[in-house]
Amino acid sequence: KLVSAEGTPTVNRLNGKEASLQADLSAFGTLKGALSSFQTSIISMKLPSDFQARTATSSNSDLFTVSAGTAAVPGSFSLKVDQLAQAAKLRSSNFTSDTAVMGAGTLTFNLGSKSFNITTDATTTLAGVRDAINKATDNPGIKATIIKVDSGSQLVLTSDKLGAANAITVAATDTDALDGNDLTRLATANLVSIDAARDAIIHIDGQQATRDSNSFTDVINGVSITLKKADPTKTETLSVVFDKDSPKTKVNDFIKAYNAMAGTMAGLSSYDATTRKGGPLLGDATLRSVQTQIRQALSNPVTGVAGVGTLAELGIKTNKAGTLELDSQKFDKVMAANPDAVSQLFASDNGLAKRFEGVLKNYLSASGTLTARVDGANSKIKDIAGERTKLNTRLNDLEARYRKQF
Repeated sequence: KLVSAEGTPTVNRLNGKEASLQADLSAFGTLKGALSSFQTSIISMKLPSDFQARTATSSNSDLFTVSAGTAAVPGSFSLKVDQLAQAAKLRSSNFTSDTAVMGAGTLTFNLGSKSFNITTDATTTLAGVRDAINKATDNPGIKATIIKVDSGSQLVLTSDKLGAANAITVAATDTDALDGNDLTRLATANLVSIDAARDAIIHIDGQQATRDSNSFTDVINGVSITLKKADPTKTETLSVVFDKDSPKTKVNDFIKAYNAMAGTMAGLSSYDATTRKGGPLLGDATLRSVQTQIRQALSNPVTGVAGVGTLAELGIKTNKAGTLELDSQKFDKVMAANPDAVSQLFASDNGLAKRFEGVLKNYLSASGTLTARVDGANSKIKDIAGERTKLNTRLNDLEARYRKQF
């Protein structure tokens, strides 16, 4: 009991100090998470292109679909899909089975300008030819398979590349005519074309465009066209317009993120007069500093840009609860008069996005204020562990002395 009486005050002091530091760590973690979430929303508003989304539409998505990037210029185009790009596909004549012997010789397969060879012997079967084609390391893209139909077994060759330049041809050299088998049965002249290699053809405003793919990405700057079906009898419309909803969506996301962050900070610094209890960071200098800097960044006008310079001018106001809200009617009116208003306010060289980013970086970076506070709290907790070790050593010595004394 004497030993316990000696150590209890120090133990209680260390426990209380550690509990306070752990509470600080939890609070700083909550604050850091709120600031990080807000930072993420700001990152998507740093560039003017973030507010220059385009919407592209097809009048007949059964024929083609379309998408547009920020480089696309709004406009309308007539489009006709004359022909889809297609891969070459050939088949052999009928053989009795996939074990039918092909004979000895050499087969040269050409896919466009690329070729490869396989060598057969007197025992090579139709299945063996198939396997040799598929296993050839220098095969540029010809897939072989065998289908078994009522009339017999057939070797089918399919290109994995679209376009007229990727036709399949086969040259056969039979080196052993005495084996009774003719390898030239697999030469091009004896193969049947199932699908011819061909390019895709479209007409844009009456002008022909030909590509070796069903995806046209360079016909209209910033626009990608994906062909689905050909129908030369139909002329459809491709339209590109400004995406008016995108800026408003980004602004609403910003408001939501800001209000969430502000609510978190308010809770951490709150005081309940009824319970006389304060938030874990009530009166904390770091929290007060970040709140002040963020409010200043929010309220100070953006200079050097034409048009909208404050959130209020854009229709973003602070309500009675102290949170941001959007006046949609005012916002729409401003955007109708100045489509670049949001971009100017947030993404200009000294706009709100870069302003907020600078403030947040001071607190969230590896050398930032919050990191220093967290590291400091962890260091103090580590010191407490050292103090406990010293206390236990002192109490053990004290107990030994008491036992010797009494």
